[in-house]
Amino acid sequence: MRNYSWVFILLFAISSIACGGADKQQKEAANTTENGNQADQNLTEAEYVEQATFTDFDGNKVSISDFEGKVVLIDFWETWCKPCLASFPTMQKVQDEYPDSFVVLAVTPGFTDTKEDAEAFAQEHDYTFKYLMDSNNLHRKLGVQGIPFKVYVDAEGNFIEKSMGTSGPQGDYKKLKKIIKKHK
Repeated sequence: MRNYSWVFILLFAISSIACGGADKQQKEAANTTENGNQADQNLTEAEYVEQATFTDFDGNKVSISDFEGKVVLIDFWETWCKPCLASFPTMQKVQDEYPDSFVVLAVTPGFTDTKEDAEAFAQEHDYTFKYLMDSNNLHRKLGVQGIPFKVYVDAEGNFIEKSMGTSGPQGDYKKLKKIIKKHK
């Protein structure tokens, strides 16, 4: 019995070191720019969001600043996420109601979905969102652990807030309208 205790302690120590190493690699990846240079590690979450860039399906760079004058909802989602997909009709409804002052960026973090998965979904559905890939790992910089995960940016490009999950169609609708009215 005594020998098994040492084996358990040794396995625990090895797994702790291995997980810590993976965490360090994730942090380094989150702080690396697309050029491979270390990014400013002193940036706040708001600064990461305000400077965020993504990639569209054609490989073009898309920045938050491209949507100045509109309230932006960055919605991290994937095709297999039922709560994500359940919130799409509500986001589309609000985007249709505020076409000049609100835009949805449907951003795939790439947990399991590929560009091709997201592109196939976009082609099969009539949502008019800007479909993008999280090519610069904003989701890691924000510590996204699950989806749906929403990030809100005001019409001047300033970070408002972030939230995980959904409040259901009515709750999401009310929240979006309140944010748009306050920040457009």
